[in-house]
Amino acid sequence: MPLFLSDVGGSEIVLILVVILIFFGSKSIPGIARSMGKAVHQIRQASEDVQNEIKKSAGDIKTDFNLQNVMKDTLNVIEKPIVEEAVKMDQIIQTPTEFSKPFGIANPSAPAHTTTETATTDTTPLDQQQESSAAQETVKPTESQS
Repeated sequence: MPLFLSDVGGSEIVLILVVILIFFGSKSIPGIARSMGKAVHQIRQASEDVQNEIKKSAGDIKTDFNLQNVMKDTLNVIEKPIVEEAVKMDQIIQTPTEFSKPFGIANPSAPAHTTTETATTDTTPLDQQQESSAAQETVKPTESQS
């Protein structure tokens, strides 16, 4: 039962209908009932529209939450290969190579000392050319003598 009729008794409803019949007359009551029926129908339709809009907006909120999950999943898909590549790069950086060894030492774990061989091999191409030309000059006088 509607809220406004919960406190109204049966005899009170009959009294209200008699007053309406006397006030409006028997000829206009069907027109009034028809217009009241249309008004109640329009009110119900409007309330259904409001309820549908509320349900639709609740569905949109759920979709937004799902959108956030999709964004998290996409972030994970993008972030995973980047993290894997970063791990590979860290491994490459930590792997020793010939370029990471100190200069002049063949084995980084061996003690660092210089030998006389490395001192004699530190000649420039100009020094080598001068040595070869000096060797040729010493050979030429012996050739002219023979």
